Amino acid sequence: MSHTVGQVAGYAGITVRTLHHYDEIGLLVPSERTHAGHRRYGDGDLDRLQQILFYRELGFPLDEVATLLDDPAADPRSHLRRQHELLTARIERLQKMAAAVEHAMEARTMGINLTPEERFEVFGDKDPEQYAEEAEQRWGGTEAYAESQRRAATYTKEDWKRMQDEVADWGARYDALMAAGEEPTGEAAMTMAEEHRQHIATWFYDCPYEMHQCLGEMYVSDERFKAFYNSTRPGLAEHLRDAINANAARRRP
Repeated sequence: MSHTVGQVAGYAGITVRTLHHYDEIGLLVPSERTHAGHRRYGDGDLDRLQQILFYRELGFPLDEVATLLDDPAADPRSHLRRQHELLTARIERLQKMAAAVEHAMEARTMGINLTPEERFEVFGDKDPEQYAEEAEQRWGGTEAYAESQRRAATYTKEDWKRMQDEVADWGARYDALMAAGEEPTGEAAMTMAEEHRQHIATWFYDCPYEMHQCLGEMYVSDERFKAFYNSTRPGLAEHLRDAINANAARRRP
């Protein structure tokens, strides 16, 4: 069974002009021609075309493709082995490229320049990017957001761990403060609220008292923040909000 040049072009998804060119340079010469000189391709020609297109897809120039296919020592099995090796190597390269791009996307999103292993070591099963898109939508145009991204991009694994240790220590001391019955408007609670504000300013962005108060309200109104603070001690979110307000009020002129 033979096939016209138009049929073969359709099968392979290439142009008739490409097939003419392959014929002209001797890379794929059709095995038959009609009395009128029209090209006709047999099944063997289609097999060779498949090999040509495979090597071309991998970036081989046409002269090297011809050398590979016309090697007298090569047989169909050796071609298959070579193709398998080339494909395996290409898949590995693409996987590495995809991983690198994914890592770059993550760092671009959150400004966290850590390897996947370091991210797991620091954050465990908690995804630090869980609310990244929402944060960018809410605050992406603010100077505070830009500054937070800039700073986060410079932090190492040790920095993130130290930050988490500070948060854990603060939480334990605030829990003890509440257990002792300290009021949000008391000196001890306001001091802890100020420490909370300074932590934000040190690690992420400048946090004026008015902004700190807005954050305090969000800790109560947003169920996710509320759950985070109240996981240390029930009612901590509300207590902290009130302490933040008291701390801001006492520092106003």
